[in-house]
Amino acid sequence: MSQQYHAPFISIEGPIGVGKTSLANRLSDYFNYHLLKEIVDENPFLSKFYEDIEEWSFQTEMFFLCNRYKQLEDTYEHHLSKGHAVVSDYHIFKNLLFAKQTLHKDHFDKYNRIYRILTNDLPRPNIIIHLHASLPTLLERIEQRGRLMEQAIDPNYLLQLSEDYHQFIKDHRRVYSHIPILSFNGDEMDFVNNEGDFTRIIDQVQELIQKQEAFF
Repeated sequence: MSQQYHAPFISIEGPIGVGKTSLANRLSDYFNYHLLKEIVDENPFLSKFYEDIEEWSFQTEMFFLCNRYKQLEDTYEHHLSKGHAVVSDYHIFKNLLFAKQTLHKDHFDKYNRIYRILTNDLPRPNIIIHLHASLPTLLERIEQRGRLMEQAIDPNYLLQLSEDYHQFIKDHRRVYSHIPILSFNGDEMDFVNNEGDFTRIIDQVQELIQKQEAFF
């Protein structure tokens, strides 16, 4: 059972390059919520992973799992348990989505056992924002932000990841029907440069925050 808390915990989900961190930053500033950002550049295996997924997937996924576990433990202790709201540009419960795509069965079985132990009592978000976009949009944004290691991403991997996210969100709606999910199409809106688009997101998030049942 997840650790209990009574504060907004907003998690932003979506494939690489869709704008999760940009939106998390804006929401954090707007609501004055604590910002939780995933560790990416610090992962020593990530550049090798993009060059050779099969060879480096297990090391990459284990690094993310352990670091996200520690981040969420600290976030609960220092913020959520004290009633302080949090907005995050990821959540650890997406880890299986990546691991299922990249790990061989033997590695995945080992990973899954460790994952279940670590995540058993971690706090779950009570509002999820799902960002999605077409493959050309994702590739364009990845190129624009200029992370050297990401330039080697296989478009087919990115396309499959996007499809897996849609299935992940669909399954999450079914299993955790009490947790509201907002979905936004990145091809149709620009919440970074268009204030009207950002306001649309804020309005819907505020509506959910005002529903007390979202936080139980």
